[in-house]
Amino acid sequence: MGNTQEQNEPADKAQCPEQSTVPKNSGQIYTCTDCGLTGCRKEDGNYPPFCLTMQTESGELDEITALYASDSIDGTIARASAKIEGNYYCRKTRVEETVLFIKAIGAKRVGIATCAGLINEAKTFSKILKKNGIDHISVICKVGSRDKTEMGLPEEDKIKPGTFEPMCNPVLQARYLNRAGTDLNIVIGLCVGHDALFNKHSEAPVTTLITKDRVLGHNPVATLYCHYYDKLYKP
Repeated sequence: MGNTQEQNEPADKAQCPEQSTVPKNSGQIYTCTDCGLTGCRKEDGNYPPFCLTMQTESGELDEITALYASDSIDGTIARASAKIEGNYYCRKTRVEETVLFIKAIGAKRVGIATCAGLINEAKTFSKILKKNGIDHISVICKVGSRDKTEMGLPEEDKIKPGTFEPMCNPVLQARYLNRAGTDLNIVIGLCVGHDALFNKHSEAPVTTLITKDRVLGHNPVATLYCHYYDKLYKP
């Protein structure tokens, strides 16, 4: 099994910047990606001075914990996700976990918001849902078929200037699924930004099955593993 974050021991405390060493007028704010301890993953963990866990009021933590323990959709989702993680950790693919999740929250109808470039993958996923007896409706990103220039995009900013190029329409995708009364919506490969618009306008909770990356075969995390992309963050 690979050397995943879950398996790694937290880095040494020396990697954590101390707030006392930062000038008060520097404007620097440290958060979780600056931490080398991840004490929140242990019952008796150590925390750096800037830890968000230590800054959170106990009353707020109690309130949110009660929400997860409630019979609300938030509680149902939180417990279903934790149960699937606990029972199938490193044993089920994301596709399989998504099917299990749909059943665990009791979703009666599922929506699929798919990219046109991943319509074949969406069709395969649709077959999986059908086999599992899950009612679903799908909407492709090019629904409405309006040219990109109609939203004010200059012709030269198209992939192929001078041709008809339909805009992605995540708001209409969300509205169609809202009208269909879906209990859960699943994103398959919507563009960066279009996924944000879909999530914003979806009335049902949203989970992502595929995150688009046209260069890396829809595996964007590969950029973070590969030293060839060090240029993205090194001086």
